[in-house]
Amino acid sequence: MVDGGLPQVNAARRALQDAGVDIPVCGLAKKLEEVWRPGEEYPVIFPRNSESLFLLQRIRDESHRVAISYQRSTRKRSLATELTDIPGVGAELAKAILRHFGSVAGVRAATVDEIRQVPKVGAVLAEKIHSSLHATQSGQRKLEP
Repeated sequence: MVDGGLPQVNAARRALQDAGVDIPVCGLAKKLEEVWRPGEEYPVIFPRNSESLFLLQRIRDESHRVAISYQRSTRKRSLATELTDIPGVGAELAKAILRHFGSVAGVRAATVDEIRQVPKVGAVLAEKIHSSLHATQSGQRKLEP
């Protein structure tokens, strides 16, 4: 089951065929809660109080919940990774820095002296963090050991 109408169902079917997988596909279009099948001209319309429709809605809603949770967890990891890629910044220090500034963007906007205010960050490390984040921002990635 895919979230969407006929175009999404057809795309999912093509992707499955390209992968050599032969399973039935349908899609639940949110606006009118229509169920679409590949190649069909019209959708299947379940009654609004149908248990079948409720089941399909719950499946869709759960898949959204899982996808959103996964996206949020990878975002947190990628924020920490940007800091932990800097030599001298481990996972715990990255957490402390993020807690202090709220985000990598907050760290990026900070001066070297402001970064130095984080406990366990000395002058040399503060300079490394500052220069690394600004090199990353401009597309250059220069990390010194």
